[in-house]
Amino acid sequence: MNQPKTSSIKNSWRTEVTSLPSWLKRPLGKASELSTVQRIIKQRNIHTICEEGRCPNRGECYANQTATFLLMGQTCTRACAFCQVEKGHAPASLDPDEPQKVADAVSLLGLRYVVLTSVARDDLDDGGAAWFVRVMNAVRRANPQTKIEVLTPDFWSGKNAEVSQRERVATVVTAKPACYNHNLETVRRLQAPVRRGAKYDRSLNVLGLVKELDPTIPTKSGLMLGLGETEAEIIQTLEDLRAIGCDRLTLGQYMRPSLAHLPVQKYWTPQEFDHLGHIARDLGFSHVRSGPLVRSSYHAGED
Repeated sequence: MNQPKTSSIKNSWRTEVTSLPSWLKRPLGKASELSTVQRIIKQRNIHTICEEGRCPNRGECYANQTATFLLMGQTCTRACAFCQVEKGHAPASLDPDEPQKVADAVSLLGLRYVVLTSVARDDLDDGGAAWFVRVMNAVRRANPQTKIEVLTPDFWSGKNAEVSQRERVATVVTAKPACYNHNLETVRRLQAPVRRGAKYDRSLNVLGLVKELDPTIPTKSGLMLGLGETEAEIIQTLEDLRAIGCDRLTLGQYMRPSLAHLPVQKYWTPQEFDHLGHIARDLGFSHVRSGPLVRSSYHAGED
C-alpha cells in the first residue's frame, strides 16, 4: 500500500539532488583518506559532524589534518529544521571514555587543528560546558601541539538560564580555546522557523560574553544562506556580529538534508558569495570564508 508514496518521495528527492547547481557538486576526496578516518571513528564509537552531517568538504579537511568531533552523543535535545542530526528528549548518558577516545583519535590521525562541537544537551545541568573542557584537557595531554577550536551551543536551559549561560560560557573560556565559535545560522527574522529553541540575541550574547571574559580569544560565527533571507538582512546580521566584537565569519549555502527539512529558497551564486565576503571584510572581520560549500569548520586551522 505504501509503495507508490515511497517511490514518489524517492523520485522527488532524486530530482532535487540532481538539479543542484553545478557549483554545489564536487568529489568527496580520496577514498583512502575517508576510509581511514571513518574506521578510526567507528572503532572508538565516537562521532564527527563531518560524517553525521555528510559535509561536502570532509575529504579535503581530512587531507589537511583537520576534523570536527561531535561530543556527547548523536541525539540533540533541540529540533532545528535545517539539521539532520538525530533529535530526542532523552539522549544517551555521557560516555566517560569519550575524552580519551577523542584524544587517541587526534593522535592516530595526526591532526594539527581540532574543532570540538556537540549536540545541544539541555538535559545536563551545565549544558555540557564542563564536558567540553574535559575533552580539551584530554586532547592537550596527548597532543600538546594541536590547537583546539570550540563550536558550542548557546548553553541556555533550565532555571536561571541567563545567569547560567554566563557561567557556562566562562567555563569553556577559562580553558583557553584557540577560537570560540557559535553560529547564528540565519538572520533575525528567520530564527524561529530555522532554529527551534534558539534565539538571535541569546546567540549574540554568547559571543559577546566570550569577548567580555577574555578579549584575547578570537570569536567566530557562521550563516547558512538560501533560507529566504535578503542581502540587506545578511548585512544587518554582519553588523550585529561586529558590534559585539566577532572576529571571524563563515558564509555557506544551505543544502537540504532530506525532504523532511526546510526547502531551499535560493541558491546563492559564487559571485554573490564573493560580493558578501568583500562586504564582511570591509566591516572589519579579520578572517572571512564565503562560498557555496563553506561550512563552520572549513579551513579553520588556517585562521
